Amino acid sequence: MVRLAPGQPRPSTTTRRADLPAQRPALRGDSSAAVLRAVLDHGPIARSNLARLAGLSAASVSNLAAGLLERGLVREVPEAAGPPGFGRPHVPLDLEIDRLGAIGVHVAVSHVTVALLDPRGRIVEGCELPHEGPSPAQVTAGIAEQVARLRAAHPERQVLGVGVAVGGWVDAEAGVVVDHPVLGWHDVPLQAPVAAATGLATFVEGHSRGLLRAEQLFGRHAERARRSAVHLFVGNVVDVAFSLDGRVHEGPRSASGRVGWLQDAVSGQGLLARAAALGVAARHEGELRVLAEDDDRLLELFTERSREIGRAVATLVDLFDPEVLMVFEPGFCWLPTVREALLAELAGLGGLADATDVVVPSSFAAASLAVAGGGIVLDRLYADPTSVTRVAATST
Repeated sequence: MVRLAPGQPRPSTTTRRADLPAQRPALRGDSSAAVLRAVLDHGPIARSNLARLAGLSAASVSNLAAGLLERGLVREVPEAAGPPGFGRPHVPLDLEIDRLGAIGVHVAVSHVTVALLDPRGRIVEGCELPHEGPSPAQVTAGIAEQVARLRAAHPERQVLGVGVAVGGWVDAEAGVVVDHPVLGWHDVPLQAPVAAATGLATFVEGHSRGLLRAEQLFGRHAERARRSAVHLFVGNVVDVAFSLDGRVHEGPRSASGRVGWLQDAVSGQGLLARAAALGVAARHEGELRVLAEDDDRLLELFTERSREIGRAVATLVDLFDPEVLMVFEPGFCWLPTVREALLAELAGLGGLADATDVVVPSSFAAASLAVAGGGIVLDRLYADPTSVTRVAATST
């Protein structure tokens, strides 16, 4: 079992600003969501600024903030009074990051990641569980065991739910993995078994959509991602997700988002096979990426693959014209040479003269797999905090 490093604290932001821009209300959920999202984006923040940010009246914000405090979603933080004569001190609000959490799960071909995240999407504690050709029952049992361990280790946190991210064709509404060709799973229910085994509200979704939701919440390019974004996930399964005006497209219950032709060319299994032909064995691409830092042969494998990915990215940019296109691929995220090769391929195809501002790595680096799962739960929290906390309060 491999332990995951916890996330770093988020620096405080100024709480008294007259220049804070107005924020559009959340696209889904009640007005509490608009207030909670404003605290997520700008907290700690004084109540006097929340009305403008949430697009609500001061009286409404006062009542909504009281409700969020009562449900334990936000907390009051101390702030020193200003100079004499400038009125009474403001009492800023910030997210309650120490008493709430979400479980993020990612089911990969070689391992399962299980982590406890705080409301800002940072890992509190987590681990990776290696496996080989697991059955759904084995995966569910492993998830349940780790969820129980995390809850016992952090009894001070109310867990809001479990988000399970997985590649392939996922019916999120039914909580079923319809088709994962690499794992050999077909019409496999995950939501119901995991919920029964953990006693927690459980949600299942494709990993690209989970990561895109997380990017919109707390990614480095969140503001642009809320306008229009594409997320490309390159691993053993290759998936694409996109959003417009804050809404992640879900489409009909079909295999939309799968990129079969690209899967054959750039999948992680193919990369591992080419590395094995060079005499290098690795369990997954993450291990191979670390080895590539000191092995020019492996670096060239990643570089060759990045050019192929660059051609796919050019098509996605031309098709969607997004504000930002995020790529999760180990070489692009960590190896500068690989990143430069992809961007050069894109520029050479006439996609973008300078793609560095549009085509960017995943915001979450090594935490991406855990965040993909946790983002599924936290997206629901920030869309409808009332319902999520009500359900969590009844969970065992």
